[in-house]
Amino acid sequence: MNNQIEMNKLLQVMIIFIILFFSCTQDKISNPLDSEIKGALDRLAKTNSYDYYIFPESDDVVSLPNQDPSNPVTLDKIKLGQLLFHETGLAQGASQEISLETYSCSSCHISSAGFTPGRMQGIADGGLGYGEDRELWQSYDENEIDAQGLRPLTILNVGYMENTLWSGLFGPFGVNEGTEHLWGIDPLSEVNHLGLAALETQNIEGLDLHRLEITDKVLDEYGYRELFDLCFPEIPVEERYNVKTASFALGAFLRNVLASEAPLQNFLKGDNSALTEMQKRGALLFLGKARCSSCHNSPSFGNTEFHALGTQDMYHQYEALNTGETDARNLGRGFFTGEEEDNYAFKVPQLYNIVDYTHFFHGSSKTSVREVVEFKINAKSENSNVSDDHLSPYFRKLYLSDQEVDELIDFLENGLRDPNLIRYVPEEVLSGNCFPNNDPFSVFQTGCD
Repeated sequence: MNNQIEMNKLLQVMIIFIILFFSCTQDKISNPLDSEIKGALDRLAKTNSYDYYIFPESDDVVSLPNQDPSNPVTLDKIKLGQLLFHETGLAQGASQEISLETYSCSSCHISSAGFTPGRMQGIADGGLGYGEDRELWQSYDENEIDAQGLRPLTILNVGYMENTLWSGLFGPFGVNEGTEHLWGIDPLSEVNHLGLAALETQNIEGLDLHRLEITDKVLDEYGYRELFDLCFPEIPVEERYNVKTASFALGAFLRNVLASEAPLQNFLKGDNSALTEMQKRGALLFLGKARCSSCHNSPSFGNTEFHALGTQDMYHQYEALNTGETDARNLGRGFFTGEEEDNYAFKVPQLYNIVDYTHFFHGSSKTSVREVVEFKINAKSENSNVSDDHLSPYFRKLYLSDQEVDELIDFLENGLRDPNLIRYVPEEVLSGNCFPNNDPFSVFQTGCD
């Protein structure tokens, strides 16, 4: 009798457990926010499917975006490009001997800062120190340093950009089709005549601009020649070891740097619990009431469109280097096209891992995601050169409650943050140098030995 009673109790407990389990599971499956988000993305996507917003895995080389037909991505090229990107040994063209082999591409694209400089302005040649502590070597004059007048854009998800830089200057395709008459007016754009994709185009010019070189020392003493042979056996030996092939390897690596482990990515791949309820509400605001997706609508939530928002320029910031009020780069797209209507309009940037940034907009005029959102809510120019009637028609005042602002910011800061970008950083480079910087102060700060 007692055994029968115990069995009945056990059966009741099991029934209650099964009911609760399936009830919770059903709640997760039927959460209306999940289908609303995916439906909104279906409507926004060029393919009419939210799959458009799912990044390929980094080792799925065939699916990596916007590959140049003359430079198909391979795992070997990705590895070489990763090493070259972080290799301070490439800094053979520094203006002063004291800076030889002290900087790299990654000096201005630090993984922990969302692949941005970690300070308001990137400094390569002529810099001393790491991240926000990086400053000018005392022996350098300001006009000697490699500091650009615009905040460096992240390399994260850059493969989705058909044209690069804030002005969209690099790349012969996309928005630059039909602008051939402009290529060469500014010397930087002449490289577009090579007919390569934007990343390869920018890399060729960028290596030269940032005084990075492929020398016999790099190839033989540091051992990169063997890797070039492995990656480019189809290229004649006499043409194999140079800035162009280095740019091909860098292009392969850059297409591989994707925020594929961000919560939104996991959500779109089928894990409905990857986003919190608050982040889901923020996502719907992003896709609806807050109008963010009017401009931020590519797979990386960027776009190759140009909009004037009236933010401050770099020279407005305290201690900005090597720039000023007459810096032509302040004109944005107008710097490239020469058209008045394009003045002060800048490319729409991607939005993953922006919580890791230290500065925002082309002139580093904001220092937090909340400041950016509040600026866009108010929708007023803060630049005396940009009148309100010149602002983008998409830039209009928003009416959001305090709770909605918090939800939107939570989605932008946490729903779009890949926590594991360190996977794109090599453990070491072939030279054995420290990186991203190899100057004495950086070596001390980073504990590199």
